[in-house]
Amino acid sequence: MYKSVIDAHIHLDLYKRDEQRVILNEMEKYQVEMLISVSNNLASAVENLSLSRENNRVRTAIGFHREQPLPSGKELESIILFIDQHHEEMIAVGEVGLPYYRRKKNPQIPQEPYIELLEWFIITAKKYQKPIALHAVYEDASIVCTLLEKHSIDKAHFHWFKGDLKTMERIIQNGWFISLTPDILYETEIQNLGKKYPLNQLMVETDGPWSFKGPFKNEMTHPKMIHESIAEIAKIKNLSIHDVYDQIYQNTVHFYSLK
Repeated sequence: MYKSVIDAHIHLDLYKRDEQRVILNEMEKYQVEMLISVSNNLASAVENLSLSRENNRVRTAIGFHREQPLPSGKELESIILFIDQHHEEMIAVGEVGLPYYRRKKNPQIPQEPYIELLEWFIITAKKYQKPIALHAVYEDASIVCTLLEKHSIDKAHFHWFKGDLKTMERIIQNGWFISLTPDILYETEIQNLGKKYPLNQLMVETDGPWSFKGPFKNEMTHPKMIHESIAEIAKIKNLSIHDVYDQIYQNTVHFYSLK
């Protein structure tokens, strides 16, 4: 039997219109209370804000996805203006972070301008007292931790985190959160992370429309998958599934100030 869940990180704007309708129409059926829809760039933020105005179960985060070329000066000015104009409607700053996979393909891409851009987003999150939704994995995660510590950020959400034990412990000690995706059902690395990370600092997400393997192969990524993630977390931690449902739900509500 399902209990209430919240998808803490999804790109709803990137789904096709008919796919969006399927997800929104089936939220009640699968007891998905809310979607935190993060933005990739200005156009994405505009679309997400529109979706949230049409349906109050969609909440918008505004940011600039790290795995793309840096915004031009004009585009960055437009993003800054958009955040200033709509900060009361946005639930968080995000998705932001550092271009780990982009630099993996092309090590010549300079890191410093991305760090400067991320620091601006961190300062903006603090200015408007908003949580920040981050993608920071492996060695990039420690750089991001240093920036967050520099600005005394309390509410940081590392979505789909991957990294070493030392960095994970640093994130835990700072009281920051991570979210687990449906690949916890078949990825040993994520299962180990789920076992070690404290339940009271965990959320769940799909990162849709990103697709998954294992039991989800060839399926459209749907927030209903979160129920299987929660079942797996309960199994890994040897806890009651009802307790895991309740704790993760409360974590997400509190972190994103949803009620």
